[in-house]
Amino acid sequence: MDESILVCVYYGPNGERLIRRGGKIANMLDCPFYVLTVDPLPEDELDIEKVHYIEQWKELAKEHGAKDFIIKYNETRPIAKVIGDVAKKNNITQLVLGQTAQSRWKEITKGSFINILLNEIPFVDLHIISVSRELKNREGFYEKGVRAYLQEDQSEYRLCFNHTANDVHEGIFYKEMGTDFNNGVFKFMKNNCMIEVQVVDDYVKDLEDQMKSVDNVNANKEFVKKD
Repeated sequence: MDESILVCVYYGPNGERLIRRGGKIANMLDCPFYVLTVDPLPEDELDIEKVHYIEQWKELAKEHGAKDFIIKYNETRPIAKVIGDVAKKNNITQLVLGQTAQSRWKEITKGSFINILLNEIPFVDLHIISVSRELKNREGFYEKGVRAYLQEDQSEYRLCFNHTANDVHEGIFYKEMGTDFNNGVFKFMKNNCMIEVQVVDDYVKDLEDQMKSVDNVNANKEFVKKD
Protein backbone atom coordinates (compact mmCIF):
# COMPACT_ATOMS: atom_id res chain seq x y z
CA MET A 1 0.00 0.00 0.00
CA ASP A 2 1.27 3.48 -0.85
CA GLU A 3 2.08 5.59 2.20
CA SER A 4 1.00 9.18 2.84
CA ILE A 5 1.80 11.23 5.97
CA LEU A 6 -0.09 14.01 7.75
CA VAL A 7 1.66 16.22 10.33
CA CYS A 8 -0.62 18.08 12.76
CA VAL A 9 0.76 21.25 14.36
CA TYR A 10 -0.54 23.80 16.83
CA TYR A 11 0.83 27.14 18.00
CA GLY A 12 4.02 26.85 20.00
CA PRO A 13 7.71 26.01 19.67
CA ASN A 14 7.12 22.32 18.88
CA GLY A 15 5.60 22.77 15.42
CA GLU A 16 9.01 22.92 13.75
CA ARG A 17 10.07 19.68 15.37
CA LEU A 18 6.95 17.87 14.21
CA ILE A 19 7.27 19.09 10.62
CA ARG A 20 10.92 18.08 10.48
CA ARG A 21 10.08 14.63 11.87
CA GLY A 22 7.25 14.18 9.36
CA GLY A 23 9.49 15.28 6.51
CA LYS A 24 12.19 12.85 7.60
CA ILE A 25 9.75 9.93 7.73
CA ALA A 26 8.31 10.89 4.33
CA ASN A 27 11.81 11.03 2.86
CA MET A 28 12.67 7.57 4.19
CA LEU A 29 9.44 6.10 2.81
CA ASP A 30 9.62 8.15 -0.40
CA CYS A 31 6.03 9.28 0.00
CA PRO A 32 4.07 12.56 0.08
CA PHE A 33 3.35 14.37 3.32
CA TYR A 34 0.97 17.14 4.34
CA VAL A 35 0.91 19.63 7.21
CA LEU A 36 -2.35 20.56 8.95
CA THR A 37 -3.18 23.26 11.48
CA VAL A 38 -6.65 24.05 12.84
CA ASP A 39 -7.93 27.24 14.47
CA PRO A 40 -11.39 28.10 15.81
CA LEU A 41 -10.92 31.76 14.80
CA PRO A 42 -11.49 33.28 11.35
CA GLU A 43 -8.30 34.14 9.47
CA ASP A 44 -8.74 37.91 9.90
CA GLU A 45 -8.92 37.57 13.70
CA LEU A 46 -5.57 35.83 14.21
CA ASP A 47 -3.04 37.77 16.28
CA ILE A 48 0.40 38.52 14.90
CA GLU A 49 2.09 35.71 16.85
CA LYS A 50 -0.18 33.09 15.26
CA VAL A 51 0.42 34.64 11.83
CA HIS A 52 4.15 34.34 12.47
CA TYR A 53 3.90 30.65 13.33
CA ILE A 54 1.84 29.93 10.20
CA GLU A 55 4.32 31.72 7.92
CA GLN A 56 7.21 29.91 9.57
CA TRP A 57 5.52 26.52 9.19
CA LYS A 58 4.68 27.18 5.54
CA GLU A 59 8.33 27.87 4.75
CA LEU A 60 9.50 24.82 6.69
CA ALA A 61 6.90 22.58 5.03
CA LYS A 62 8.01 23.82 1.61
CA GLU A 63 11.66 23.30 2.54
CA HIS A 64 10.98 19.67 3.45
CA GLY A 65 8.93 19.00 0.33
CA ALA A 66 5.40 18.92 1.75
CA LYS A 67 2.75 18.38 -0.92
CA ASP A 68 0.34 20.80 0.75
CA PHE A 69 0.02 23.02 3.81
CA ILE A 70 -3.60 22.82 4.98
CA ILE A 71 -5.16 25.48 7.24
CA LYS A 72 -8.65 25.08 8.66
CA TYR A 73 -9.87 28.45 9.93
CA ASN A 74 -13.09 29.18 11.82
CA GLU A 75 -13.50 25.53 12.83
CA THR A 76 -16.21 24.70 15.37
CA ARG A 77 -15.98 20.93 14.93
CA PRO A 78 -13.94 18.76 17.33
CA ILE A 79 -10.26 18.63 16.35
CA ALA A 80 -10.34 14.84 15.96
CA LYS A 81 -13.19 15.16 13.46
CA VAL A 82 -11.28 17.74 11.39
CA ILE A 83 -8.12 15.63 11.39
CA GLY A 84 -10.16 12.58 10.43
CA ASP A 85 -11.79 14.31 7.47
CA VAL A 86 -8.46 15.63 6.16
CA ALA A 87 -6.87 12.20 6.59
CA LYS A 88 -9.63 10.49 4.62
CA LYS A 89 -9.63 13.08 1.85
CA ASN A 90 -5.88 12.76 1.30
CA ASN A 91 -5.64 8.97 1.80
CA ILE A 92 -3.38 9.39 4.83
CA THR A 93 -1.82 6.22 6.22
CA GLN A 94 0.43 7.72 8.94
CA LEU A 95 -0.23 10.61 11.30
CA VAL A 96 2.40 12.63 13.19
CA LEU A 97 1.34 14.70 16.19
CA GLY A 98 2.75 15.92 19.49
CA GLN A 99 2.09 14.32 22.85
CA THR A 100 -0.74 16.19 24.55
CA ALA A 101 -0.35 17.72 27.99
CA GLN A 102 -3.71 16.20 28.97
CA SER A 103 -3.83 15.09 32.59
CA ARG A 104 -4.61 11.51 33.55
CA TRP A 105 -7.79 12.62 35.36
CA LYS A 106 -9.04 14.41 32.24
CA GLU A 107 -8.40 11.27 30.20
CA ILE A 108 -10.47 9.22 32.64
CA THR A 109 -13.38 11.67 32.82
CA LYS A 110 -13.54 12.89 29.23
CA GLY A 111 -11.73 10.22 27.24
CA SER A 112 -8.30 10.20 25.63
CA PHE A 113 -7.88 12.37 22.54
CA ILE A 114 -5.85 9.58 20.97
CA ASN A 115 -8.66 7.06 21.49
CA ILE A 116 -11.19 9.49 19.99
CA LEU A 117 -8.88 10.03 17.03
CA LEU A 118 -8.43 6.28 16.51
CA ASN A 119 -12.19 5.90 16.36
CA GLU A 120 -12.26 8.51 13.59
CA ILE A 121 -9.40 7.02 11.55
CA PRO A 122 -8.73 3.41 12.64
CA PHE A 123 -6.85 2.77 9.37
CA VAL A 124 -4.05 5.25 10.20
CA ASP A 125 -0.81 4.55 12.07
CA LEU A 126 0.02 7.17 14.72
CA HIS A 127 3.43 8.65 15.53
CA ILE A 128 3.20 10.41 18.91
CA ILE A 129 6.21 12.70 19.30
CA SER A 130 7.15 13.51 22.88
CA VAL A 131 7.36 17.26 23.51
CA SER A 132 8.39 19.24 26.57
CA ARG A 133 5.61 21.08 28.43
CA GLU A 134 7.90 24.02 29.02
CA LEU A 135 10.76 25.64 27.15
CA LYS A 136 14.04 24.55 28.69
CA ASN A 137 16.82 27.02 29.26
CA ARG A 138 19.37 26.02 26.68
CA GLU A 139 21.06 27.69 23.74
CA GLY A 140 18.76 28.64 20.90
CA PHE A 141 15.55 28.92 22.94
CA TYR A 142 13.52 32.01 23.66
CA GLU A 143 10.82 33.10 26.04
CA LYS A 144 7.21 33.30 24.89
CA GLY A 145 6.77 36.02 22.27
CA VAL A 146 5.28 39.35 23.37
CA ARG A 147 3.87 42.20 21.31
CA ALA A 148 6.45 44.92 20.73
CA TYR A 149 7.24 47.89 18.49
CA LEU A 150 10.24 49.46 16.77
CA GLN A 151 10.83 53.20 16.93
CA GLU A 152 13.41 55.00 14.81
CA ASP A 153 16.25 56.42 16.88
CA GLN A 154 18.72 58.24 14.60
CA SER A 155 20.30 55.50 12.44
CA GLU A 156 19.05 52.65 14.62
CA TYR A 157 15.72 51.29 15.77
CA ARG A 158 14.79 50.93 19.42
CA LEU A 159 12.57 48.19 20.82
CA CYS A 160 9.66 49.31 23.01
CA PHE A 161 6.56 47.68 24.44
CA ASN A 162 4.14 50.63 24.59
CA HIS A 163 2.22 51.60 21.47
CA THR A 164 2.84 55.23 20.41
CA ALA A 165 2.41 57.41 17.33
CA ASN A 166 6.16 57.06 16.66
CA ASP A 167 6.06 53.31 16.05
CA VAL A 168 7.57 52.21 12.73
CA HIS A 169 6.82 48.49 12.93
CA GLU A 170 4.64 46.27 15.11
CA GLY A 171 5.60 42.66 15.72
CA ILE A 172 6.57 39.98 18.22
CA PHE A 173 9.71 40.03 20.36
CA TYR A 174 11.26 36.73 21.50
CA LYS A 175 13.67 37.35 24.34
CA GLU A 176 16.65 35.06 24.80
CA MET A 177 16.31 33.01 27.96
CA GLY A 178 18.85 33.68 30.67
CA THR A 179 19.52 37.34 29.79
CA ASP A 180 18.59 40.36 31.92
CA PHE A 181 18.53 42.72 28.93
CA ASN A 182 16.32 42.86 25.81
CA ASN A 183 18.37 40.57 23.60
CA GLY A 184 16.61 38.29 21.17
CA VAL A 185 14.65 38.27 17.93
CA PHE A 186 11.99 40.70 16.64
CA LYS A 187 9.67 39.42 13.90
CA PHE A 188 7.17 41.41 11.86
CA MET A 189 5.30 41.30 8.56
CA LYS A 190 6.09 43.44 5.50
CA ASN A 191 4.62 42.89 2.02
CA ASN A 192 3.31 39.48 3.11
CA CYS A 193 6.81 38.39 4.15
CA MET A 194 7.98 37.59 7.66
CA ILE A 195 11.11 39.58 8.55
CA GLU A 196 13.35 38.53 11.43
CA VAL A 197 15.93 40.86 12.93
CA GLN A 198 18.31 40.55 15.84
CA VAL A 199 17.83 42.78 18.89
CA VAL A 200 20.93 43.62 20.97
CA ASP A 201 20.43 45.58 24.18
CA ASP A 202 17.12 47.11 22.99
CA TYR A 203 18.37 48.08 19.50
CA VAL A 204 18.16 46.78 15.93
CA LYS A 205 21.03 47.97 13.75
CA ASP A 206 20.60 46.13 10.43
CA LEU A 207 16.90 46.72 9.78
CA GLU A 208 17.30 48.70 6.54
CA ASP A 209 19.47 46.01 4.92
CA GLN A 210 16.94 43.32 5.78
CA MET A 211 14.09 45.42 4.41
CA LYS A 212 15.95 45.92 1.12
CA SER A 213 16.54 42.18 0.92
CA VAL A 214 12.81 41.48 1.26
CA ASP A 215 11.97 44.14 -1.35
CA ASN A 216 14.40 42.52 -3.79
CA VAL A 217 12.85 39.08 -3.23
CA ASN A 218 9.36 40.45 -3.88
CA ALA A 219 10.55 42.28 -7.00
CA ASN A 220 12.02 39.04 -8.34
CA LYS A 221 8.76 37.23 -7.66
CA GLU A 222 6.82 39.86 -9.62
CA PHE A 223 9.31 39.61 -12.47
CA VAL A 224 8.90 35.82 -12.61
CA LYS A 225 5.11 36.19 -12.65
CA LYS A 226 5.28 38.61 -15.61
CA ASP A 227 7.47 36.19 -17.54
